[in-house]
Amino acid sequence: MKLSVIGGGGVRSMFLAKSIAQKSGELGITDLVFMDNNEKKLAIYGEMAREVAGRIDSGINFTLTTDPIEAVKDADYVITTIRVGEDEMRVRDERIALGMGVLGQETTGAAGFSFAMRSVDALAGYCELIKQYAKPGCKVFNFTNPAGIVSQTLRDMGYDFTYGICDAPSGMLRTFEKLYGAAEGSARGELYGLNHLSYFKSVTINGRDVLHEIIENDRAYTETDLRYFEKSLLRERNAILNEYLYYFYYREKAVANILNAPQTRGEQIAEINKKMTAELEQVDVKSDFDKALAIFEHWYGERENNYMAAESGVKRQTKWHFDPFEKDDGGYAGVALKFIQIAQGGKADSMILCVPNNGAIDGLLDTDVVEITCDIVNGEAYPHKFGAVDEQNLELIRRVKIYERLGSEAIRTKSRTKAIEALTMHPLVASYSLATALVDAYLKHNEAYTEGWK
Repeated sequence: MKLSVIGGGGVRSMFLAKSIAQKSGELGITDLVFMDNNEKKLAIYGEMAREVAGRIDSGINFTLTTDPIEAVKDADYVITTIRVGEDEMRVRDERIALGMGVLGQETTGAAGFSFAMRSVDALAGYCELIKQYAKPGCKVFNFTNPAGIVSQTLRDMGYDFTYGICDAPSGMLRTFEKLYGAAEGSARGELYGLNHLSYFKSVTINGRDVLHEIIENDRAYTETDLRYFEKSLLRERNAILNEYLYYFYYREKAVANILNAPQTRGEQIAEINKKMTAELEQVDVKSDFDKALAIFEHWYGERENNYMAAESGVKRQTKWHFDPFEKDDGGYAGVALKFIQIAQGGKADSMILCVPNNGAIDGLLDTDVVEITCDIVNGEAYPHKFGAVDEQNLELIRRVKIYERLGSEAIRTKSRTKAIEALTMHPLVASYSLATALVDAYLKHNEAYTEGWK
């Protein structure tokens, strides 16, 4: 089996390689290709990924390339995780929104639309190559943010072999397993909503529903990503919330915290990545991998401990390390690998994916891409039927989904008018005048990527 990663020169490439290599024997993955159009980053982070994979499974055929055709040719599965414009464009995406008093977070906030304006055309280009050169039936797992609107747009463009993936829901379930001292994989969740805007209706550990126990457990608000919420909010919503819902339920706090912080999240990451890359350029990754790994651990630990710190005022205090042989939950690679594992095993099982609604949630269109618990049967995803859900939760979901529908149309038709309509509907913008100013600023910011917009 051949698995290819588009965006294999990213900082998180080692995590992908580790997860894939640990499962390669079980899943029959013989060929692994990491492709990136940034040669410098591929030579550093791609090479570190190759070293990690080789230490875990010396038999895997690992290739680094800048050629997308070579990457996808005869591929069985493809993971896309690209950042068009790199960190510098993200920083400006977020600052443009913040300059207008609007949340600039790159997936949930207005900046996500700017990111999507750059990402979709690039991803569509890769999808066309996959249609032409990959094996028939090849599935694409997209982790490129903002996964919600990107997944919606790719499906609207007819790429029905694409699935949006995110490690936030599975990551939260893993924190609950740790809270209970339970084995990895023992937690399951019935989740509905959109990417970065989803609700656990139930959480079970070893088959026992513990959702309300978790809501009432004070430790959950210090040891899991429920740390961003108040217990009263979860009681009222009668659900466990995706951590990104912090930006909706605490909007003014998030914006104020970011504006008062010395750096945005994008600026933190850009600075950390720049310093880390500069240090790693001085190391021969092949001959002195351990030194390269020590540099990576230092800087990536800084990145992890500052996750959502500027927005929430809550900083993690965890000593971070990377062990190629330590078992992990796989992150977003783990989501893709779980799909492959279920599909190959021939026995139906469930997992969380971004897929078309198809009647799963009342009040949404069948074509609306939702993030939801699915059954995987014969290599296809079937969302669980939730029917009528809490009306307040649904109202927020619907508003963001209308934004995603209009945003998809704007990107596909290159329409400034539709883009303004989309951001006007976004609950974190909710203003025609602000939407107009944002769209015009983002069109200018992205002028190298937005040829044909009118």
